[in-house]
Amino acid sequence: MFNRFISIMLLVALLSSNCSRFFTYAGFELNRDYIAKELCINKDRSWMNCNGRCYFMNKLKQADEKEKKQEREDRKNQYQEGLPVITLWATAFKAPILRKTYPTLAAPTLLQRAGTIFQPPKIA
Repeated sequence: MFNRFISIMLLVALLSSNCSRFFTYAGFELNRDYIAKELCINKDRSWMNCNGRCYFMNKLKQADEKEKKQEREDRKNQYQEGLPVITLWATAFKAPILRKTYPTLAAPTLLQRAGTIFQPPKIA
């Protein structure tokens, strides 16, 4: 049960990060009256019929800038991870301390083996 809850929470977190624009729009639609009365930049200019769209556009710009900034940070982190790290101790080679010697075996001659198999062609 606990593992299922954690997996659902992680899925929601992943999806919410990709749908920030949708959540901004949904928040605007749900709170349209409050935004138009209290948070609208142009509430003193009633002839503009803004109804809080100026506030909504500012929030969309902020969300886009935040998303672009996060994307730049991700690219920068990926670039840094891709650079090779050269260390001095990795390039130094050490000679082996002990050297094993193996006995040499005499190679069998080819004529001894091939004599029983080789049959010259017969001329008819």
